[in-house]
Amino acid sequence: MKIANGWAGKKVLTSPFVVQLLIIMFLVEFVKGALLISILPVYMGTVLGLSAYAVGWALALQYIGDNAFRSPLGWIIDRIGYRYVMLFGVLFTFAAVAIVSFTSAFGWVILACVLLGVGTSPLWPCVITGATAVAGNEASGTIMSVVYMAWLVGVGSGPIIINFFIVDNTYFPAFRLLIGMMILVVLVALFLPGRRKSMEIEGRKEIHAAEADAKPPFQVRIRAYFAKVRRSMHASRLLYPAMFTQNFALGLLTPVLTLYARTVLHLTPQQYSMYLVAGGAITVLGLIPVGKWVDRFGTKWFLHVGFLLSAVALPVLGYTRSLPYVLIIVAVIGLGYALIIPAWNALIAEAIPKSERGAVWGFFLTIEGLGMVFGSIMSGKLYDLFGPHAPFLVSGSVLLLLFVLHLFITRRPAVVVR
Repeated sequence: MKIANGWAGKKVLTSPFVVQLLIIMFLVEFVKGALLISILPVYMGTVLGLSAYAVGWALALQYIGDNAFRSPLGWIIDRIGYRYVMLFGVLFTFAAVAIVSFTSAFGWVILACVLLGVGTSPLWPCVITGATAVAGNEASGTIMSVVYMAWLVGVGSGPIIINFFIVDNTYFPAFRLLIGMMILVVLVALFLPGRRKSMEIEGRKEIHAAEADAKPPFQVRIRAYFAKVRRSMHASRLLYPAMFTQNFALGLLTPVLTLYARTVLHLTPQQYSMYLVAGGAITVLGLIPVGKWVDRFGTKWFLHVGFLLSAVALPVLGYTRSLPYVLIIVAVIGLGYALIIPAWNALIAEAIPKSERGAVWGFFLTIEGLGMVFGSIMSGKLYDLFGPHAPFLVSGSVLLLLFVLHLFITRRPAVVVR
């Protein structure tokens, strides 16, 4: 089994299709991270004079746009393949970057947030569906580690690197870099597989050939499709609130993290970048080994330990003002998420039927995205009403609740072994 897992992991990492997906993941998340973490919150808070609650709502619009299309796009991937779905997304993302680059009006910035969400909505369904189709169950933990490494390196390096292109509050060099990256993303997306090749990758050619023989009315096909998906899924019902809760905890932090670092801890942009590196590097370095261990030993204990570490460390971070201690706490949070990310997504991947992988991943990602939306909205309100520590305290409490949910999920397994 160990040899088989190793071979499957090598097959995934050398697949040109997976490499294309990872390049797109890295570049899009770099652009998204630079905008959402380093540029837009500070710009809206200092230049436009918006409250933390208003900033949270603006960023929530991005998550709403992202979330609204994930489920239908997952279904569309199953029908027309990866190329046109991903092109739809990256062109909208390109438009969002262009709007932010060339205008400063509040209405246009809000539109850019919505377009950024809509544009990035195909990213996760395409990448996870394609990568897990190539990996299979034998290397699900490994491929999730690789996907999340591309995501973390992108979303982490974006805010860090972009700070070096913002000189004397001049954003033009930063926007020029982001536009150049989006041009490269469009070029890579053009070479993704079309409908026929996508079906071959996922082993669905025969299934769709049989379905093409007789086509009942569209509404009948839609109902039959979701009925088939529901019958083929084998997940514990507790997995659904757990998916929402996991991303709700993350959404509570995203809109206020930069504000907290700059206004409470009084970090310079360079210091803030160093702290992001401290947490992100530990997470990234831990993903591959943890992913391999998950494939070998299962998900249970990695999630138990990861949830507890993060649940304790986040509230402590919200009350800590000593910078050396903050650095240590950030490293502990990074370790917690290095344990959570591959194990959590391998757990979810096991519950997804092969025949309708894109649609179910889209549905699951929609549930997770709703957590980000509500977390972002509540985050700014907590920050304004109760102080900078409140989002961290609530986020830690939510992760503690998730630990309890996971205890019940593991007592009654989320996945039925066939």
